[in-house]
Amino acid sequence: MAQVSASPAAPAALSSHRLRRVRSRVPVWHLLWLLVAAIFFLLPIYSVVQFSLEGTLPGQGVFHWYETVFDDPMFRSTFWLSIQISLETVAVSLLLMVPTVFWIHLRLPRLRPVMDLITILPFVVPPIVLIVGLAPMLRKFSWLIVRPEVLALIYVVFALPFLYRALDAGLRAIDLRTLVEAAESLGSSIPGTLLRVILPNLRAAIIGGSLLTVAISMGEFTVASLLGFFTFPVYTYEIATSTAYEGVALSFISFIFVWAAMLALYLLGSGGRGAAGVAITD
Repeated sequence: MAQVSASPAAPAALSSHRLRRVRSRVPVWHLLWLLVAAIFFLLPIYSVVQFSLEGTLPGQGVFHWYETVFDDPMFRSTFWLSIQISLETVAVSLLLMVPTVFWIHLRLPRLRPVMDLITILPFVVPPIVLIVGLAPMLRKFSWLIVRPEVLALIYVVFALPFLYRALDAGLRAIDLRTLVEAAESLGSSIPGTLLRVILPNLRAAIIGGSLLTVAISMGEFTVASLLGFFTFPVYTYEIATSTAYEGVALSFISFIFVWAAMLALYLLGSGGRGAAGVAITD
């Protein structure tokens, strides 16, 4: 019997045909709105860059204000302090919330409305009210108020609504009870099931919640300023009030750093998309 061999160009032609079909289904006004959104997003960035390159004196380079920011030792120290606080906030938040949300979904589903109510309290209570109530108590422990870990614990409260909802959505998207029962039937304990089975399936949710937590920690100004911590947002505010050009350059540098962190987390999370089919082995 004669064998018919597929042409190597067949898959390429098929994918090209599908791409043309997808393009034909996209209305023109969708592309128009996408263009408007791109202009709305990129035009302020262009204005910021243009302004940061102005105001230089004769003999100074075009990137004088950027060089001034990078040469400032306070830039490196405050940025590293904010990074340290952000990492501590993420670590504490995950250690507290991942087991809690997992246990509520598995054993105490009736407490979900209670958790929903508790996790929206940081939205109800403004940060200024929270810090006014905490500051007198913290000042009684002078050795404690100077520790950056105190700021990280406060940021855990601020990040609670975002991280909880990311983890809650991630657990709702998987068949949690079936995975746990299958792991227990193979002799796995609850901690082992959480570490080896549940966490790989929650990778995208954990990374998304961590990204929001980092964004909150890196951009919070009120609490850090009132407690006397010289973090990166406080440094940015002081630079902006002293020299407008240098402050705008610093703002653009912060924007680049934030987007670089988001891209890194996105690439890290995209590598675990195949984790939904984690095999349960002992």
